[in-house]
Amino acid sequence: MSIETVKILLHEKENIRLEFKEAKTALPTNLFESICAMLNRDGGDILLGVADDGTVVGIDPEVVETLVINLVNLSNNAQKIDPPFILFPLKQQIEGKLILHIQIPSSSQLHKTAGVVFDRSNDGDFRVTNPAQIADLYNKKRSHFTENTLYPFLSFTDFKPELFPKIRNLIRSNHPNHPWLALTDEQMLQKAGLWKLDFQTGQSGYTLAAALLLGKDEVIQQILPHFKIDALVRINDLFRYDDRAYIQTNLIEAYEQLMDFVAKHLPDKFFQIGDQRISLRTHIFREIVANIIVHREYTNAHPCTFVIKKGSVETENANNAHGDGFIDLKHFVPFPKNPTIAKFFIQLGRVDELGSGVINVNRFIQEYAERGEPTFSEGHTFKMTIPLPAIDEDIVVTGGVTGGVTGGVTGGVNEEAIARAFERTPKGIKEKLSALLSAIAVNEGGRAPEYIKILSFSERTLERYLQQLKEAGLIEFKGDAPKTGGYYLTKKLRNKLD
Repeated sequence: MSIETVKILLHEKENIRLEFKEAKTALPTNLFESICAMLNRDGGDILLGVADDGTVVGIDPEVVETLVINLVNLSNNAQKIDPPFILFPLKQQIEGKLILHIQIPSSSQLHKTAGVVFDRSNDGDFRVTNPAQIADLYNKKRSHFTENTLYPFLSFTDFKPELFPKIRNLIRSNHPNHPWLALTDEQMLQKAGLWKLDFQTGQSGYTLAAALLLGKDEVIQQILPHFKIDALVRINDLFRYDDRAYIQTNLIEAYEQLMDFVAKHLPDKFFQIGDQRISLRTHIFREIVANIIVHREYTNAHPCTFVIKKGSVETENANNAHGDGFIDLKHFVPFPKNPTIAKFFIQLGRVDELGSGVINVNRFIQEYAERGEPTFSEGHTFKMTIPLPAIDEDIVVTGGVTGGVTGGVTGGVNEEAIARAFERTPKGIKEKLSALLSAIAVNEGGRAPEYIKILSFSERTLERYLQQLKEAGLIEFKGDAPKTGGYYLTKKLRNKLD
């Protein structure tokens, strides 16, 4: 969440979705009561280091990192919050003082702390001890969040085994000390809330969210025969399509396939944030793609569509609406449709935080498209319209990967180098190699995780392309260790660029 949004929160009064707590040298003793209550109700924001009246009192800088580590570990501890819901607080500096911002979504599960259920109202947190009230909370979540639908006969062998190393690598690249990394695969799924016990029926097992995130393709099709993501390019052929990707696989790989489709057909631009150059296409469409996947109502048979048109991208997704009509970004309150799936994607680094998608798209779209504004509409379906740069049709259809990334002299030299070194390589692979080479050219000294973020390649794909570029004599790795070194153009290629 941006510092501007935090400043807006500081000017509000505490309410059902906002809590201020002082935490000069330690976590407040009642912190997890508020966390539990917000998880059980509508989610919200907790600002640590802030007095009840909104005055910033700050946190001792010497202990802030300890508080962050403690909060991460405790939120993953079933003895503190049951079932666990891992949280990652964000540090912000306000008026020269450090505070911690904890963003809490509404959970699809019912949580306890110290064995007690808490709920949230405008007056704060309160204990829920009446069995009828607890059952009411549980039933509301069960009927509203279909991702928690239990499948007692879904087993661990129904998941794709090759996904687990990928999951661990993605988590490690974002959070090297993540608590899940010390767990077995089965334990990790339990901590992620993908295995649960139904307290009304006594049944236990993996959930719909588990099947969608990790299931083998044939398993997903048996559970949800209507599941698909239909990605189309409709620029020249308006009645059918110029190109199509028909995606019917687990959500982790579906994200990668749809991002590959984006990279294939949409131009890119680089943008400077501080001393780092970022890919605008990746920054914008990683949010769009994640939004499509994370917030879809999967029990609804309405197809998910992603259509590239001349001048815009339009998406439509089955929705569990929390409003109707166009979203006003000034009064936008994010609400997760699949909190467990969203939480899992946050751990993978594919979602930054709740509500970041709409905000980030709106923030970067003018730099990318230089015209128009994105629109987001709630209803039976969730619709997005994202403006595109004014470019030639054939560039969108056939040259998206290199259309923006490899513009100018740098692009020309890189494309020539790729063409010569990989003469017999398929065109699509050449385009991706050229995109990677151009990313290295403008971000020399970077490491693999940086180029993964820029280009949205999977880790395995990036490693393969890096090795090909090294063997072709176009790039080299400088440094004594993977964590301190980086990739650079070779002297021969650098001389051509110069």
